[in-house]
Amino acid sequence: MLSDKVQAAINDQINNELFSSYSYLSMAAWCEHQQFTGCAHWLRLQSSEEYGHAMKLYDFLIARNARVVLRPIGQPASDFQSITHVFESSLEQEQRVSAQIDSLYELAFHEKAFAALVELEWFITEQVEEEKTAREVVHKFNLVKDDPASLLDLDREMASRTADGESA
Repeated sequence: MLSDKVQAAINDQINNELFSSYSYLSMAAWCEHQQFTGCAHWLRLQSSEEYGHAMKLYDFLIARNARVVLRPIGQPASDFQSITHVFESSLEQEQRVSAQIDSLYELAFHEKAFAALVELEWFITEQVEEEKTAREVVHKFNLVKDDPASLLDLDREMASRTADGESA
């Protein structure tokens, strides 16, 4: 049985993951409006991935006979200064989620919630990859700056992302 403290913290993380999903969807909408349809595609897939993370925690609580308590999801940013700013925001978001997962892991460790520790190891590994990918995308946008041809090429590259995160 998970302690009330661990259950509450996992429920908080479910909310954090749903907010991340919602935030990526907002970023995708901005990109669509700016005609960066490849970037919008990439961000929609990222939104789906974050939703999947929330559901993984949801399913874990259900499997442990714990309560899932959903709360309102905060309103994400909807205006960005540039396409680069969108992906810088993405990187910052991934770094926040990594810190949240680390804190949750630390709590589970102190509470001796060993099943939660095993579950959270997957999230720690996933966050390393999420941050790496976000850093690489930000780097590419910083390289091309505002060069229209390069931005179009990069948008096309972003469109090649598949649901498993690989390029086509």
